[in-house]
Amino acid sequence: MAPLRSRSQSPAYPSKKAKTDTQPVLDCFALGLLSDDSARSLRNEYNTSEPYKYCKIDQLFDHTLLKNVKDEILKEIRFTEKETDIYKVHQTGDLASLSYLTPEQLKLFPSLTQLRDALYSVQFRQFIRDITGCGPLSGSKQDMSVNSYKKGCHLLNHDDVIGTRRVSYILYLPLPETKPWLPEYGGALELYPVTPVGPGELEPLPSPSKVIPPSWNQFILFEVQPGHSFHSVEEVVVGTDEDGRQRLSISGWFHKPQEGEEGYLPEDPNRQMSSLEQLSIATTNLKPYHNSSAATSISASDVSFLEQFLNPIYVQAKTIEKLAARFADESSIELHSFLSEQLGKTLEDGLRIRDTTDGYINGARGQTVPKHTSGLGGEGDWVAKGPPHKQRYATPFQQTDHKGMSISSSAMDSDSPTAILNALTNDLLPSAAFRNWLAAISSLVPSGHYIEARRFRPGLDYTLARSEEKGARLDVVLGLTPRTDKDKWDEGQWGGWQCYMAPHEGEDDPAVYRSGRSRKNGMDSEDSDDDDGTLLTSQPGFSKLLIVLRDSGVLHFVKYVSAEAQGSRWDIAGEFAVDGVENSGY
Repeated sequence: MAPLRSRSQSPAYPSKKAKTDTQPVLDCFALGLLSDDSARSLRNEYNTSEPYKYCKIDQLFDHTLLKNVKDEILKEIRFTEKETDIYKVHQTGDLASLSYLTPEQLKLFPSLTQLRDALYSVQFRQFIRDITGCGPLSGSKQDMSVNSYKKGCHLLNHDDVIGTRRVSYILYLPLPETKPWLPEYGGALELYPVTPVGPGELEPLPSPSKVIPPSWNQFILFEVQPGHSFHSVEEVVVGTDEDGRQRLSISGWFHKPQEGEEGYLPEDPNRQMSSLEQLSIATTNLKPYHNSSAATSISASDVSFLEQFLNPIYVQAKTIEKLAARFADESSIELHSFLSEQLGKTLEDGLRIRDTTDGYINGARGQTVPKHTSGLGGEGDWVAKGPPHKQRYATPFQQTDHKGMSISSSAMDSDSPTAILNALTNDLLPSAAFRNWLAAISSLVPSGHYIEARRFRPGLDYTLARSEEKGARLDVVLGLTPRTDKDKWDEGQWGGWQCYMAPHEGEDDPAVYRSGRSRKNGMDSEDSDDDDGTLLTSQPGFSKLLIVLRDSGVLHFVKYVSAEAQGSRWDIAGEFAVDGVENSGY
């Protein structure tokens, strides 16, 4: 849909009428919007919409009222930058707090108060019910805030299911209001279709089927449905210095009736879990080793095998002894220049060429959000892996049997990055020799493993915070992100960092942490007064091996890679089960 231009007052807006009890509310909205004919037309559109039922109203409020609301927001309200694993946004507090202001303070927000009261009025709530058939809506529980998506801001896939939310809505005020917001600016609302994955289970497909760019005074709403109402917001790729561009909006929820209100029903104890709750119990299925035991030292044959891949210093007995002592103290270790020099150079050059070919490095893509098909196919036939309410990244389609101690010399001699990735993924990390090496470093015996190569494409990919309910895991992540001339990975500006967090009991967000630009490699400073629960962060890099003992309940994720990044974040991620471990790691 082409963005709509803002309009000056005309007969399309409410004209002066004799006042009635409902007239003050009606005057807030576009002329005729709350009429029966309007509700009937919108209901028909709602019932036939895909991928799930939603309603788009092109012009919701009176133009003058909305312009005044915008002015009050920009002049009187302070925004706070908030960033978690799932979003980055500048946000105000809950506008329900307007009710608690003093009369003098309230005089600063006459139009904003009028808009809020109109949205939660009896007339408009009935209008929403007429369109959606959703049932009663609370008038006492008001839940809304102002959000500003500036350059780099985004909201990843989720279903909005929290508490008593019944209908989600968003009112767009993109700035400046006198100029259309173009699709290439990003910030579009993305709606995802779902697919069955088991009895009574649905999950979203990796890519959206409906993309709705914002436009001034546009209003979108949909009923909150566990397992259905999956949506996200594209990253905004224009800056406020460019004509003052920002994706301003007012968003919130209509809730189910609260206790004491007509239509109140206690919460169903058998309700379907939200996508947020599903993350907390995510479990990776690991492949068991054929041999239940591993050596605590590496043999000559192990060394011979490992030297085909590794920097020779990391298979020396003295080095292993020092690394084991360090790991025992810290429960994590980061090894640089891990791969052998020639193997590393060949692989880094090949991955850099692939990023250049796909337009991520000095390409024609520029500062735009890439298509969801970007970076897929090609050598290795890379495919997108979801589901996006938990993760999204690209993996090679080929499935190769793990060969243990054997390796194809053609793969090692190849200039093909995919062949080398396959050798590292299918020959090195699951091998008995690497298992023995890992046991010598960690003093733990891996009993099972899951290993895959991953490509996190700029403007698209991430993993969301999850943890294991029971049992510790040994995470092994081989960073393979090529270095560039304009590298900003270490500064945190491009995202893509690996993060470990202590469990946050009772919080809506699965992870909360400071802005990535303030983050450093390794542990946060003990002198920091800002205790956000972050245990460890590791920035992307090439030929860098991260080993972390992760306790049950500890959250971990890879931060969304910004569209600004000059190249993909590449890695090979291994997850190893370790038995009989007390909670002594992260």
